[in-house]
Amino acid sequence: MDISLSHVEYRYQANTPFERLAIQDVSIDIPSGTYLALIGHTGSGKSTVLQHLNALLVPTSGSVKIGDQEIKARQKNKNLKPIRQRVGIVFQFPEHQLFEETVEKDIIFGPMNFGVSEAQAKQRARVALKQVGLGEEILEKSPFDLSGGQMRRVAIAGVLAMEPDIIVLDEPTAGLDPRGRKEIMDMFYALHKERQLSTILVTHSMEDAARYADQIVIMQQGKVVNKGTPEEIFTNPTELVKMGLDVPEVVRFQLKLEEKLGRQLGKIYLSIDELSTAVAEFLAGGVRS
Repeated sequence: MDISLSHVEYRYQANTPFERLAIQDVSIDIPSGTYLALIGHTGSGKSTVLQHLNALLVPTSGSVKIGDQEIKARQKNKNLKPIRQRVGIVFQFPEHQLFEETVEKDIIFGPMNFGVSEAQAKQRARVALKQVGLGEEILEKSPFDLSGGQMRRVAIAGVLAMEPDIIVLDEPTAGLDPRGRKEIMDMFYALHKERQLSTILVTHSMEDAARYADQIVIMQQGKVVNKGTPEEIFTNPTELVKMGLDVPEVVRFQLKLEEKLGRQLGKIYLSIDELSTAVAEFLAGGVRS
């Protein structure tokens, strides 16, 4: 499902003494099936953009188009329920949103709230649990008797059971150890490919942005300051450093290696396997271009 933000501005507490401009002139086109990473410092406007994607916020000016439905500023935007059904958001620490007495009841709550029958919702719950790597034996357990990692997966299953066309991930691995982060991110990437989802990842991790995204958008002080493929974005790491942003570890290693060798390898590599191959060819006298 295509997504388009056109000249979006949002002001918190507009027309009050506490008015604050959060984002301005934000234009982003996200073709269906794209995996887009949205990066920037805390306060750059990432979360405000995120909340426009399922009409939790409505633009102060500009418009947001989700599929064939458009949300415009200064207009009564009726019947937003279909958008919220088609766009699933996984917030930071989603396990904090668990509340039902059993895992099954928690997962089926969302689908049933949108009119799905109980029998169909229960079937979706079983499918979603399998997708997040959990077994049906926990369906009748209290979510609060599970481990922290299992609770997070149950909360994610609740989003997947809505069968969204678009999934928005707001720092979905916050608080997890490196192994847990990779497992969750690999799971989302597999779902992205399997379901041909449009996926938007809000992250501070340059490694995740480089590894999974097709496109990257950088925000600073409420504005889009750069966008492109991971290769385009990380080809000029000095610009990222000037903005106070990090670069993937493999890129940092390559830059230090090139400085030591006194030669450049010809392009920026985003995976250690590709970099290893390039270095081997360089040492053999065949520098890749």
